[in-house]
Amino acid sequence: MKIVQLLPELNEGGVERGVVELSRELVKRGLQSVVISNGGKLITQLESDGALHVRLDVCSKNILTAPWRIFKLYRTLKSLKPDILHVRSRVPAWMVFFANAFLHIPLISTVHGFNGVSFYSRIMTHSSHVICVSNAIKTYIQKHYNTSESKITVIPRGVDLEKFNPNHLDKIFMDEFISQFSLQGKWVVSTIGRITQLKDLETFIKAIAILKKDFPNIVGLVVGGVREDKQKYFESLQTLVESLHVKEQILFCGSTDKVAEVYALSDIVVSSSKKPESFGRSVAEAIALNTPVVATNHGGVLDIIMDGENGYFTAIGDEVDLAKNIAKAKILRFDGYNYIKENFSLEKMMNSTIGIYKGLGK
Repeated sequence: MKIVQLLPELNEGGVERGVVELSRELVKRGLQSVVISNGGKLITQLESDGALHVRLDVCSKNILTAPWRIFKLYRTLKSLKPDILHVRSRVPAWMVFFANAFLHIPLISTVHGFNGVSFYSRIMTHSSHVICVSNAIKTYIQKHYNTSESKITVIPRGVDLEKFNPNHLDKIFMDEFISQFSLQGKWVVSTIGRITQLKDLETFIKAIAILKKDFPNIVGLVVGGVREDKQKYFESLQTLVESLHVKEQILFCGSTDKVAEVYALSDIVVSSSKKPESFGRSVAEAIALNTPVVATNHGGVLDIIMDGENGYFTAIGDEVDLAKNIAKAKILRFDGYNYIKENFSLEKMMNSTIGIYKGLGK
């Protein structure tokens, strides 16, 4: 069986990582994996895992160039002869809608986020089967697009339990990271992900400032890269840190591919997003490493966190409530690895996804 996944680009992001992981696991199981995108830094990893990457512009929203790009996609799909098409984003979905009109290849879409309700977004429900990454996403598309229950399957993003495994950590990196940021003897509270307004890092910083009074050894780590268009926002966060006198408590650590190690060395992980997370992969990954998570009370994380057992929910934009829940989470102890293995593992995701492929590809 040959599966073609389509997404705009293969750069940093949860959707992109998910495509690469799914592709790798397909190859391991003896299936043919092809990914069509406009390129990106994850191509090397994708190809080293045994998949084929085809570079096509399925990223641009330019209507004037769309007919030619759709025709090239049509020729590519006709040549590849895939058994299944799997679209991950709206622009590729629209291009496939036209390119596949005469090919009639079975089509699956995965709805990854709470996109604005519109005719443009509706295309993600115009497929043979729709995968939703959480029950929150399922409820959202049913409410706004009346998508039939019979064509929806909820498949949470799977956590790679080889990588996010307490026994498979890079101890040398962890020691160096602890030394680099002087974390010895500190109570480490981390938030991990690209620096954007949606992450509501202001509330995280204010919560750390509140906790500093009772927990003088607290350190808040902000681990994530800053895109050029987010530079002003990053500067505003630095200004906030100075105004609250928490320059020693808030550390901007930049991005790293050793996120498992950062989760493991953290005492608590925080996800304070203003916008509901479609799934909350970072939450599941942190819990797999037995680190409690405090997250805003909406979106896909509602499926993951067991309130009072492996984390707590907190009110959106409320630094006082966030600080209170971080303090409560300090004493939580649990077997997060086996909890994630039973409910949100990559293997479980693969079995469910391949089951849908085989059901449509007959």
